[in-house]
Amino acid sequence: MKLKTVILAGTALAFAGHTALAADMTLVSWGGAYQASQKNAYTDPYVAQNPDVTVIWDESSPEAVAKLRAMNEAGNITWDLVDVEAADSIRLCDEGLAMEIDPDTDLADAPDGTKASEDFGDMLVSECFIPQIVFSTTFGYRTDMVPDGVEPPTSACDVFDLEKYPGKRALNKQPIANMEWALLCDGVAYEDVYTTLETEEGVARALAKLDTIKDETIWWSASAEPVQLLADGEIFMGSAYNGRLFSLIEEQKQPVGMAWDWQMFDLDGWVIPAGLPEDRLEAVKKFVHFATDTQRLADQAKYISYGPARKSSAPLVGKHATLGIDMAPHMPTDPNNAKNTFVNNYNWWADYRDDLDAQFQAWLAK
Repeated sequence: MKLKTVILAGTALAFAGHTALAADMTLVSWGGAYQASQKNAYTDPYVAQNPDVTVIWDESSPEAVAKLRAMNEAGNITWDLVDVEAADSIRLCDEGLAMEIDPDTDLADAPDGTKASEDFGDMLVSECFIPQIVFSTTFGYRTDMVPDGVEPPTSACDVFDLEKYPGKRALNKQPIANMEWALLCDGVAYEDVYTTLETEEGVARALAKLDTIKDETIWWSASAEPVQLLADGEIFMGSAYNGRLFSLIEEQKQPVGMAWDWQMFDLDGWVIPAGLPEDRLEAVKKFVHFATDTQRLADQAKYISYGPARKSSAPLVGKHATLGIDMAPHMPTDPNNAKNTFVNNYNWWADYRDDLDAQFQAWLAK
C-alpha cells in the first residue's frame, strides 16, 4: 500500500460507512495546532515505521459524545481512536461506548521499568481513558487594543469588566469553564463553585453574570475560531486553549498576550470506541502503545505548549522543534503561569453535563 496521510477538514466520512482497508486508521481529534502536534509526534513516526498504515484524520472531537452515541445506535462504528477531554471519557465509559483498557498491559512501561499505571498516576481518570496531555483554557487578548494608561488583563475575571476593557469577547459555546468563571468572578469561593452549581439558584447566578457580557460575546465551537478572531482583531479578549494561543503568539508573532490567572486545567486523551472488529482493535492498540510511550508524549511538547501526562516524560521536555525556544515556561503548569488555577472537576461534569448543556443552550437562544 502506498504511504499516505489524509487530513479531513470535515466529518462527512463519519457516517458514510467504514469501507477503508484493515490497515487504515481513522483518528478523531480537534484540528489546528494540536492535531498538527499529534501528527508530528505520533502518526508521522508511526507511519514511517509501519508504511502499510494509512492514517485518516477526522476533526470531530467537539461532537465526539453525540456522534459515538449515534454510531452505536446505528451499529456502525467508523472511528478507530478518539481524542476527548477527561469528563467526556468518563461519560463514554459509563455508557459503554468506550472500551476499558488495562494500562499495564495496553500501554508501554516507562524507560526505567515503571508500570504505566504508576507513571500516569492520577491522570487515569477513567478505566477507558488513555491520557496524553495536561492543557488549560485561558484568555488571550490583543496587546494593541489595551486602552492607554490601563494595565493589561491578567485574569479570567477581566473578561467581565467591559468598562476597563471594552470590546468584543469570545467564549466557548458550552457551559464548562464559563459557568465556573462566572461564579468565581461573582464572588463565590473557589471551593464552593461546584456545590453552588448543583442548585437552581447557582445556575441562575452564573447565567446572570454571563448576561452582563452576552451582547458583547462571540460564541465559538471550533477551537480554531477564537485564535482566528484574535488574529483578525475582531475581539479584544477571548477564551482559548493555551497551546493555540502559544502558536498564535510565538509562531505567528501576533500582538497577543495571555491572562493566565484562573486558567482552567483539564486533561486530554484517547478513547477506543467499544465494538471494533478484532483486526481494527489489534491495529489501534498497537498504535496506542507506541503513541503514548514516554518519548512520544515528550515529543509532542516540541510542537505545542501542553504538558505530557506521563511523569517520566516531563524531564524530556526541551525546546520547540523549529523555534528553538525553551518550552517549559509556556506550559500551563509552569509556576509563573499557575499562581491561580481552576482544576476542572471531571467527575462532576460527567454527572451534570447533559443537564447543564440543555440549560446553557436555552439561555444562549434567549
